[in-house]
Amino acid sequence: VQLQASGGGLVQAGGSLRLSCAASGMLFSIYAMGWYRQPPGKQREWVAGITTGGSTNYADSVKGRFTISRDNAKSTVYLQMNSLKPEDTAVYYCHAQPGYGPSYWGQGTLVTVSS
Repeated sequence: VQLQASGGGLVQAGGSLRLSCAASGMLFSIYAMGWYRQPPGKQREWVAGITTGGSTNYADSVKGRFTISRDNAKSTVYLQMNSLKPEDTAVYYCHAQPGYGPSYWGQGTLVTVSS
């Protein structure tokens, strides 16, 4: 199983980025998917999740600004991030959680938001 995250980079405050996480070696459609982030010097925190049925949920800090989506045909989960703030600076990780069995983490992609 491999989760390959991409799309991070440097952006000015107020800007947008779209993260992608491409999965391989797994039956993507049976996994709930999520995005987490780890700001510099802080603990990893949950950002957003999407169920196998497409229901979504968000941390309060990103609600209304971030949108998680999935494309089962492409085995990919996305995180559209708008109105970015400096406090969104973090390494972003995707996560795959099945109904039972082990979960998997991607390798992380760095998002830096300048003020």
